[in-house]
Amino acid sequence: MPTPQSERRPPRQVRQSPGGPGASARPTKVKLRTLLRVASVAGGIQFGWALQLSLLTPYVQELGIPHAWASIIWLCGPLSGLFVQPIVGHVSDRCTSRFGRRRPFILAGAVSIVVAVLVVGFSADIGWLFGDRGQIKIRAIVAFVFGFWILDVANNMTQGPCRALLADLTEKDHRRTRVANAYFSLFMAVGNILGYATGSYSNWFKIFPFTLTQACAVNCANLKSAFIIDTIFIIATTFISLSAANELPLTSHSISSHSGEETSRSSSEHEAFMWELFGTFKYLPGVVWVILLVTALTWIGWFPFLLFDTDWMGREIYGGEPNVGKRYADGVRMGSLGLMLNSVVLGITSVFMEKLCRKWGAGFTWGISNILMSLCFVGMLIITAIRSSLNIGFNPPPDGIVIASLIAFTVLGIPLAITYSVPYALVSTRIEALGLGQGLSMGVLNLAIVIPQVIVSVGAGPWDELFGGSNSPAFVIAALAAFIGGLIAILAIPRTRVDKPRMHH
Repeated sequence: MPTPQSERRPPRQVRQSPGGPGASARPTKVKLRTLLRVASVAGGIQFGWALQLSLLTPYVQELGIPHAWASIIWLCGPLSGLFVQPIVGHVSDRCTSRFGRRRPFILAGAVSIVVAVLVVGFSADIGWLFGDRGQIKIRAIVAFVFGFWILDVANNMTQGPCRALLADLTEKDHRRTRVANAYFSLFMAVGNILGYATGSYSNWFKIFPFTLTQACAVNCANLKSAFIIDTIFIIATTFISLSAANELPLTSHSISSHSGEETSRSSSEHEAFMWELFGTFKYLPGVVWVILLVTALTWIGWFPFLLFDTDWMGREIYGGEPNVGKRYADGVRMGSLGLMLNSVVLGITSVFMEKLCRKWGAGFTWGISNILMSLCFVGMLIITAIRSSLNIGFNPPPDGIVIASLIAFTVLGIPLAITYSVPYALVSTRIEALGLGQGLSMGVLNLAIVIPQVIVSVGAGPWDELFGGSNSPAFVIAALAAFIGGLIAILAIPRTRVDKPRMHH
């Protein structure tokens, strides 16, 4: 019976023991500060994601796309993740570049991100250049969607190899694998903090006055300026990450000598990766299926929030509408502030991730975080109901409502940190016995993330419109999915030796 194909790791660097060349050699562990530097590119990637998540749903509505269809724009993210990230992971497992297996893909992805964010940021100007003058800016929307799709493809092209590189460097050291994923989560938090802080600032157009044009008013100029800053940040973090990783190239000899079975495989296996990826599901043990199920439910919970968080603040809390007065824009900026606070908590939680998982077990920690996420969504629904019951007309919302909303955003940083770290560590450590490469392993988990996102992207907007056009119906589904996923994680993911503290002698 055929088995999943083996991971092709380059030979580890070794150092000679004091006994000389004839003595046994032992692997050289990668220093923690090296892992920290390698993970730093996550900060640059997440800076752009933060701007996307906080500003682009409101922005597409300002370009003229109705709220009911705003979520469709985000369909490109999960679709590109469904195909791009697994394929890039598969190809990078076999890449024989002299620069290593992962770094060429990280560099290419970072360059693509820079190009894409400039297209998105200048989409209104591009539309104006080609004749946009009406309320619905068709040409700007086309430019925006093109840049947005390239941006999501580039993000998925970069994130997968970065996580796989960290897994390569830590190899079978489960504790270091969790530490590396915690570092990745920490830099995601740093990128989020800086990105959301950038999105919440309303005077970038004064610092970058050239961003104000006939096609691009104040809100648009602030967004454009934020994406210009993003290009600088992604270039800096990519350089830090790529210069830190001493990645050995994978040679044709090391591929053929890694396993006797690999020399007998036909080249057709390399041309049918998606079939190979789906074929690996038959070999997955039951606990991995549980992890994938919980991951899917978790992302059904997260994606409505990530799509509509600042839109919820602008509509339900501040009572505004895009392109009508200042209340909606004020709400979007306040939502960005809440997401910045969320990221601070995410970063703090990442620091303690290893201790939490060692004490409680990764599955239990994940389950509790999902239940906390569900409670926060319920809290947001209650806040919406209270705000709707108040007769405040065109006045700003009461301070208590705004503070309660910010608290909900902030507390959600705890489960978000766990979502960004624990599932990856669980999958990486539990399916390595199957002989899967780390790139392919991340591709398997990625399917459980992007398929729910496709469902939410297609259904969230029309579902909300069916119940009056608010964001609350999507948050109801999110709360239920998160709660069910939490219960399954607590009851069905066993605590194994991977999760327990390791004894050092």
